[in-house]
Amino acid sequence: MPVTTHAAEPRRPPFDAEAARRLREALGMTPAHVAYGIRAAFGIPATAATVVSWELAETSPTEAELSALAGALWCAPADLIGVPGTLREYRFARGMAVADLALRTGMDTAAYRELEEGGAWHGSDRQATALADALPLPALLRFTGREERLAELLHSAVTARWQPYVRPVGRLVPLPRERLQEVLQHLHDEYQSTMVASLNWGGGGSAASSGKAGRAFLDGILDHFWERAGDAGEG
Repeated sequence: MPVTTHAAEPRRPPFDAEAARRLREALGMTPAHVAYGIRAAFGIPATAATVVSWELAETSPTEAELSALAGALWCAPADLIGVPGTLREYRFARGMAVADLALRTGMDTAAYRELEEGGAWHGSDRQATALADALPLPALLRFTGREERLAELLHSAVTARWQPYVRPVGRLVPLPRERLQEVLQHLHDEYQSTMVASLNWGGGGSAASSGKAGRAFLDGILDHFWERAGDAGEG
């Protein structure tokens, strides 16, 4: 009896339907104009109804369709993507091919593909730094499995002396040393102020309330760090 095989569902990156509509209108184009551009320049079947369906978020384009749509709208794929959630989506948003990013990081293409499919990170620090071309720093640490180590270092930096942790944090986060010093000192001062304030609220504070406030701060230490790191940590 013949075995029936099914083609894999095309990958569909997170799509910002509102951005697509806004960009089209800014160019003074109709959905029919966009559909024609997609067909003529990229050879991908598309109709005005297809474009309208995307803009209404009734359907979403595949990766190939999104790339063609970006070309028709004279923008980058990243302008049409919602918040990326995977390594593949971040790479796609940067408009980079698998082979290009693998070459840039010094990784075998097959090994990089495995990483995108959820494999464990086994690369070097140099390769991880090269991935920063495709990933914002928070995502870089998450996908290379170093986020937990950063949290541990930050915990120690704010609860003890922050100065000894500038270099270890710098090995994980490629920011200028002066910037790291500023961020760690600020986090340390903020944590210590939180502990003191929780003891002095209305004169009725306690060690228990102080501990609760401190734990809450430490639980969000990564968010605090990226917020203080500024533009380098966005995305």
